Formats: sequence, structure tokens, C-alpha cells
Amino acid sequence: LYGKLSKCSFYETEVHYLGHVISKDGIVVDPSKIVAITEWPAPKNVHEVRSFMGLAGYYRKFVKDFSKVTAPITSLQKKDKKFVWNEKCESAFKTLKYQLTSAPILAVPDPNGDFTVVTYASGEGLRGILLQNDHVIAYESRKLKLHELNYAPHDLELVVIVHALQ
Repeated sequence: LYGKLSKCSFYETEVHYLGHVISKDGIVVDPSKIVAITEWPAPKNVHEVRSFMGLAGYYRKFVKDFSKVTAPITSLQKKDKKFVWNEKCESAFKTLKYQLTSAPILAVPDPNGDFTVVTYASGEGLRGILLQNDHVIAYESRKLKLHELNYAPHDLELVVIVHALQ
């Protein structure tokens, strides 16, 4: 394995890596990406929704209940559905932008430490939080799949546990 010295950095207090800033304090969204998010205009068609959701989805681990917040926007991506940007979509868009631009500092996981997974299942979706020493490492959520809508509560609890552990 070889490294090019001109591309190496040593004794840095923080590292910008794949849209994140990693420091001793934790992991945050790169400030240059926050600027892109705040300046993003409201989508006017499905293609623009997909572009925004691609960027937002990359940072979903910073947003608690990501799938619940984005539900009105993601519903616009369904096939054969007319694109109508309504008040719910606008509200979800603004909420998501706010949550992404004021995202918490996620803890850097210690592979030798103990982890805690907190899960919650409801008729709307599945939610999970990965913690270590009561510090958030990542959030995870998703909408229920069509066949899961009729599951009994105890079955949904099993589904969310499996989803969170994957």
C-alpha cells in the first residue's frame, strides 16, 4: 500500500471526509453541504424531488424520524401519480432543511464499547437509534412496506428490531 505525501495530512484536529467533518467531538455534516441544502429551491417536478432526496438521504442518519418527516415528499415519487407540491410537502421540505442544517453532532463509535439500539414501530413506520454511552451514533427510519401495514404490533416490533440491527 502506497500513499502520495502531497495528499496526506498529519496531526489534524478535524478531517473532511465524504461530506462529513470528523473531529474528537464527533461527526457533523460538512458546512459546504449545509450551504447547498439551505439554498436548495423547492422542487418543481419529480426529477428535482429525486435530486433533493438523494442529497438528504445521504445524511438521513443525522435526522430523527427521517422517513416520517419526508413522507409527503417521497409520496410524490410514486409512479403514475400527478406531481402536486402542496402545503404538506412545503412544510416537510422546510422541516427537513432545518433538521439537516441544525443536525446534531453524532458520536464517533468506540468498537470496544457497548452499543444500545432503541427501536419503535408504529402504523406509520419503523424507527431506530444507535447509541453508545447515551450519545447518538445514528438515527434510522423507514416507512412500512405495503405488506407490513397489516402486521400485528408484536410482529412490527420484531420487524423493527431486525431492520435496526441490519
